[in-house]
Amino acid sequence: MPHSLRRLLLGTPLATSRMMHERIGPAVGLSVFSADALSSVAYGTEEVLLALVVAGSAGLQLSIYPAIGIAILITIVAFSYRQTILHYPDGGGAYIVAKDNLGTRAGLVAGAALLVDYVLTVAVSVTSGVAAVVSAAPGLAEHRVAIALVMITFVALVNLRGTRESGAFFAVPTYLFILSMLGLIAAGLIRNLHGPIPEGARSDWLMEWGQREELHALTFFLILRAFASGCAALTGIEAVANGVRAFREPAAHNAIRVMTALAALLFTMFIGISWLAHAYHIVPDPTLKETVVSQIAALVFGRGLVYYVIQAATAMILFLAVNTSFADFPRLSSLLARDGFMPRQFAHLGDRLVFSNGIIILALAASVLVLLFQGLTHYLIPLYAVGVFLAFTLSQTGMVVRWWRKREPGWQAGMVINGIGAVTTCVVLCVILMVKFTHGAWMVAVLLPLLVLEFRAIKQHYAGVGRLLKLDKIEKVPVRPTTVIIPVAGLHKGVIRALRFAAGLHTPARAVHIATNPEEAEKLKQQWGQLDLDIPLEIVDSPYRSLSGPLLDYVDALLAADPQSFVAVIIPEFVPQHWRHAFLHNQSAILLSFALRSRPNAVLITVRHALAEDTPPAAPSAGPAPAEGEPNDGRP
Repeated sequence: MPHSLRRLLLGTPLATSRMMHERIGPAVGLSVFSADALSSVAYGTEEVLLALVVAGSAGLQLSIYPAIGIAILITIVAFSYRQTILHYPDGGGAYIVAKDNLGTRAGLVAGAALLVDYVLTVAVSVTSGVAAVVSAAPGLAEHRVAIALVMITFVALVNLRGTRESGAFFAVPTYLFILSMLGLIAAGLIRNLHGPIPEGARSDWLMEWGQREELHALTFFLILRAFASGCAALTGIEAVANGVRAFREPAAHNAIRVMTALAALLFTMFIGISWLAHAYHIVPDPTLKETVVSQIAALVFGRGLVYYVIQAATAMILFLAVNTSFADFPRLSSLLARDGFMPRQFAHLGDRLVFSNGIIILALAASVLVLLFQGLTHYLIPLYAVGVFLAFTLSQTGMVVRWWRKREPGWQAGMVINGIGAVTTCVVLCVILMVKFTHGAWMVAVLLPLLVLEFRAIKQHYAGVGRLLKLDKIEKVPVRPTTVIIPVAGLHKGVIRALRFAAGLHTPARAVHIATNPEEAEKLKQQWGQLDLDIPLEIVDSPYRSLSGPLLDYVDALLAADPQSFVAVIIPEFVPQHWRHAFLHNQSAILLSFALRSRPNAVLITVRHALAEDTPPAAPSAGPAPAEGEPNDGRP
């Protein structure tokens, strides 16, 4: 990315000293860390109805009971995570708690589960946002994948600009959604109390569901399945505990305030939307083109201005809810990288004091999921919530162990709170695995152990590298002879610059021409004699017209003659005026760098030459001007 474009998109770099100034307060923190959980109101109730509609109208009438169970679960999990924030004010959430109290393996399982859930959160939230857009504008249905990919890219770019800036940007849509949902719930309740309830059920949709799906009897297992589907509403509730360090001081106190507000809002909004769907006899659209929230808003307000404001707010919060994952995925990745379980690049802060590599990888992984599942939320939901409830269970179990081990003041009450949270989330996890396993949850169950194995393999690799690089004692560095070679295909300004650089190294140097054409080789020998440089030219025949093969054989011969020596290969690198022209040059340097990786004593050096119109000619120090040859990227 060109420097000017990078600055335009991402802003100017921030000094490390500004780290404290980039922290956020509770108001902005609510938009950064709770948008994911709050946005699940837009599809949580719908997933309950989609699970029950296969039992016909009798199943839909029972939708309020799974919703009540989910609301109770929200309260339990929120209170449990308040304890986690108090005792782990540095953040890290389930990964740190599980690793600290249950061991490294449990910590890695929790970390892998959360990473998978964050990727799924981005995919589900964006595709749900697209569904809200399509509900208001059905003509965009065929472009749902493209819209989702554009939004993922947009949110990634905003997050690359920094936490404080992205939080301020997302605050308005978050609070607009909160006001819209609370207003919709209040208006729906008032209309229910003061007049006949509009009939939202559509007999033709029920009939179409009967034709699309095999009807099932209304069983306890079906209600469990609806409960498991609706538990997607809890995803993201742990984000506040993971990102405590993003808050300004007192960080733990501010994080607890945000967690409390999140739990209260999520409880109210989820129960409210679920009750309206029950009271207004809402039937999910079998074509998945209109959402449940869209139907409720149309029945309460009609399809006027207020309806479109609600749809716009819903679409925005669903699109921007992925900000929670973009805030927490990079932080969790940095913790795993700091401990040696992920590539160390994830632990490095970027120009804007955010973990840029984690943001980019998250955007790419979520985009792949959107493409694989064609941007349809319903197909992604079965993969959802497995990871987050596994992380919930490990985190709360870790807190129980911590209370028991340390016996701090109030440990009995703490054990009870976290114990209830651990048991409840474990039961929910078992239910989700049982009812969703054949619908796609098996993929997550297979992926998590593979990720843990990969984490351990990375750790072993870093440990092995550390052992190999460790200095037992400080010794004098032995001086080894170095031979410099410069591949030359013809003479031009870039080659002359490389030759002058080689001459200044004061070490034996030679130019090497791989002769694929005898006439060109003879012409080069004549031109070479006009140069006033103490660098000899050697001609190496290449009867099969290979360029890199004979050069590598030449390097191998030099190394074999003296295994303790070094061979430096100098190649001119062209720097075009326009970045898009870079792909037209310097391929030889890339190929040689890969080829020389297996030769530890061979070094590749590139000498840059700017291809600007005002570049002064790079002539040798004395002698006649060199003949101009055809530029060829310095290929041998």
